[in-house]
Amino acid sequence: MRPLDPISASPMRDTLRSPRQQVLRRLLRDLRKRRNLTQSQVAERLAKPQSFVAKYERGERRLSVIEFIDVVRALGFEPSVAIRQLLEAMDRADR
Repeated sequence: MRPLDPISASPMRDTLRSPRQQVLRRLLRDLRKRRNLTQSQVAERLAKPQSFVAKYERGERRLSVIEFIDVVRALGFEPSVAIRQLLEAMDRADR
């Protein structure tokens, strides 16, 4: 893992198409597929339109931390486990 700037606490400039966002999207899509859920089923669990799921999976929309927690729980996973998986995937992508 790269050392972080103590002031900003991250190597910033994170756009919707950044490698880290791509890792996040891939993780959420993979978790959904692991549970054999469609985008519509996830959206129903979230009380959101299917386009909400489609947009974050395609990288057209960011998720807040709260939304991430809600999505991961709707997928049937613990947020702490998903965060750990995300960190591991980001570390692999940084190599």
